[in-house]
Amino acid sequence: MTPFAIAGIQMHVSALHPNEEGMLQRLDILMARFPWTQMVLFSELAPFGPLPRFAQPFHNPTLERFRVAARHHGIWLIPGSMFEQDADGRIYNTAVVIDPQGQIVARYRKMFPFRPYETGVEAGTEFCVFDVPGVGRFGLSICYDIWFPETTRQLTAMGAEVLLHPVLTGTTDRDAELAIARATAAQFQCYVFDVNGLGAGGNGRSCVVDPSATVLHQSAGQEDMFPIEIDLDQVRRQRETGFKGLGQVLKSFRDRAVDFPVYDRASGADSYLHSLGPLELPHRGSRAGLLGNARGLIEGLPADGAVEPQFKGAEPPGTPYLRRVPSG
Repeated sequence: MTPFAIAGIQMHVSALHPNEEGMLQRLDILMARFPWTQMVLFSELAPFGPLPRFAQPFHNPTLERFRVAARHHGIWLIPGSMFEQDADGRIYNTAVVIDPQGQIVARYRKMFPFRPYETGVEAGTEFCVFDVPGVGRFGLSICYDIWFPETTRQLTAMGAEVLLHPVLTGTTDRDAELAIARATAAQFQCYVFDVNGLGAGGNGRSCVVDPSATVLHQSAGQEDMFPIEIDLDQVRRQRETGFKGLGQVLKSFRDRAVDFPVYDRASGADSYLHSLGPLELPHRGSRAGLLGNARGLIEGLPADGAVEPQFKGAEPPGTPYLRRVPSG
């Protein structure tokens, strides 16, 4: 048995104020309650919220505080992600992995921004796996990435046994995402840690799924800390003998008789996709559907009635729909 304890923290995220103090406070509480925890994962865009105007340079004081906290508690720490502004002004949605010595061992830029809603954010192009010595190999993806199984396919082909997946979803497609998380665990025979936020950081319902697609934990719509001890030998055994002793999915893919022409952009095999029109917001009355789903991107606000937008990624173009919560 190769046990390893990973905790997700589902917490309220503000769009207009930094959240680092709340993150560090909850981390202290988690470690006081569950000192056997070895890795902690927060939700997407937790430190500064979902507005790209709060983008930071990669090296910033908040990241340094997280490095100190990881070293203090002796844990692996993935503090969600934050909008990173590089030297030429481009903005990425970036997550880091901090080891128990406080060193940054990996950086990942989200490959699939939530377009057409998430505008002004560049797509990353490099996959991220890292090793925990004596334990196993971990892969990192962010939110909408999981809708594209090619991302997890590459990570597992590189040996990832656990998929760490920080999320910011406050939209009506959360049910679909939970189904995708289970399907991903089964298809790629890996653990999936899917951590969502609350408030401007999402609608919660974080989950942990094992390689047999069994849900080990499902949060509701309130703050939650959930340390789960996983067994990496379960991943290795299942990859050897198959899903519940049945389909040996990764080996079958390895031994496939076909290469997929759709991945050759010059082949013309994806001609249908080019008939779908531009990647843009749907409009009222359009064949693409109603604008109503965009309304779900922006949700409720603090009890003082202040407007605090919530959406799945960066600030959408145009005037957002807002719902105010009456004071009191």
